[in-house]
Amino acid sequence: QVQLQESGPGLVKPSQTLSLTCSVSGDSITNDYYAWSWIRQPPGKGLEWMGVILHDGSTYYSPSLKSRTSISRDTSKNQFSLQLSSVTPEDTAVYYCAAKRGISASDNPNNYDYWGQGTQVTVSS
Repeated sequence: QVQLQESGPGLVKPSQTLSLTCSVSGDSITNDYYAWSWIRQPPGKGLEWMGVILHDGSTYYSPSLKSRTSISRDTSKNQFSLQLSSVTPEDTAVYYCAAKRGISASDNPNNYDYWGQGTQVTVSS
């Protein structure tokens, strides 16, 4: 069974870049049976899909976040990472990494099968 664990700073200053890493165990991120995404949930709001990286390294992003978001991977460590630039307090949220079975990507958080526990990131000076 796939297990995911987020890590990164819990506090980021406005205008800086938020960086998180997801460590994956139980399977390889290069296995073409999974899609790997970042999803967040601001306080009092629903889940928001941010972007995905597929087994071949291709990436797709939410149109609303595309200009500020980058997802990359380190296959030697079986990790994938999120960078969100020019953050504001509106980027305060619990950030999750998640995996979806199947080769196709999805922007619907309900389609994801495995989730990390989530990490709280607060944007504040």
